Amino acid sequence: MDLSPNSLIVSGVLLITIPTVEYGGVALLKMLRSSEPGYLDNPLRQNLFRAGHAHAGVLLLLSLISQPLADVAFLPLPLRWFARLAAPAAAILMPLGFFLSVASPRATTPGPAIRLVYVGAIILALGVVTLGVGLIRSGVQG
Repeated sequence: MDLSPNSLIVSGVLLITIPTVEYGGVALLKMLRSSEPGYLDNPLRQNLFRAGHAHAGVLLLLSLISQPLADVAFLPLPLRWFARLAAPAAAILMPLGFFLSVASPRATTPGPAIRLVYVGAIILALGVVTLGVGLIRSGVQG
């Protein structure tokens, strides 16, 4: 199967962003190894930083997988674009919400930025359901 130019471009951008996730992992490792104050003594911050890092990596993989699937989904063009970009949008919004909600080393509860996690989750759910419906429609049309 040949990929569309749209899939190639979006996939290329996604692959270029993977080193940012690697950088985040190195930053987490540095905080662990150096016993950085505000990280090891803050379980909430540890958990949300780990969640942000994990979501970034997993959602980038889902974003890459979604590209060739969007090419064959039987959807109107605007919905195809939504299905193509929903996972990448979630890969930005959800980790950003996790990280920014505990930006302060003294955070004891998540700040207002945690709302980005929910926004990203809604976009992701709508996008993958749209893509799934488009793929089922492609199979039926097949």
